[in-house]
Parts: sequence; structure tokens; C-alpha cells
Amino acid sequence: MAKAKKEVTAKIKLQAAGGQATPAPPVGPALGQHGVNIGQFVSQFNERTKEHNGMMVPVVINVYKDRTFDFEVKSPPAAELLKQAGGIAKGSGVPNKDKVGQVTREQLESIAKMKMADLNAFDMDQAVKIIAGTARSMGLDVVS
Repeated sequence: MAKAKKEVTAKIKLQAAGGQATPAPPVGPALGQHGVNIGQFVSQFNERTKEHNGMMVPVVINVYKDRTFDFEVKSPPAAELLKQAGGIAKGSGVPNKDKVGQVTREQLESIAKMKMADLNAFDMDQAVKIIAGTARSMGLDVVS
């Protein structure tokens, strides 16, 4: 006998700090309006994202009709990974004039490997070009 498929009533997309999510906004209000057990989500999310300690991590939450849920943790945004690799607090306000740091091709490749599942690229070279474009738009110089 086939397992009955649950009916999805809501799909919630949000970003929370990996390993440090709390029931405070944005998590609490987003889940509370759909009747999800917020404490249960927070504990499961923190357990699955403890390796991304403090880094913003996107998550997609499926809420079902019986108020149960499951969620998929995505890879951190490329900008967050580039800030970490470049050792900067934030990107440049005028990226073509004011450069705030630099990243190497090896750093771009490691970020592209981490984000490959979420990128719209067929091979590693294309993925590196996407990440390099993000770096340039943040005011980071790409050095070889």
C-alpha cells in the first residue's frame, strides 16, 4: 500500500543565523502564523546548521495541513562566503571606485564548489565566473 502524500499548506523561505536561530523575528512570526511549533523548528534548525555558526543560511520550510513541517537548508549566500574569504565586514558602496579587499582564484573555486548545487552553471569554470562577478560587485579584486 502506497504512503499517502501530505498536503502542503505553506512554503516559507527565510534566512537565519546558522546554529543561533531563536524564536524572535524573523523565525517566530513567519512560522507562528501557520501554527508550526516554533521551538521544535529552532532546535532542529540549530542542530543541522551548527557548522555555519553565526553565518546567515537560507532555509525553505514546507508546512503541511496537519501543522507538521520539514525544511531544506541551502548553502550560505555567495556574498556571505566572499566576505568571510576576503576578511571584510561589508562590501563597498561604490564597487568600481572603492576596493575593499581581494580574493584569490582558489578561494573562488572553493566557494563555487560549496554553492554548485544552488548555482545555474553546468561546469566549475562557469560557477567560478558567477562567484567572481559577485565578488567584483562587492568591491573585491580577483587576483590569480
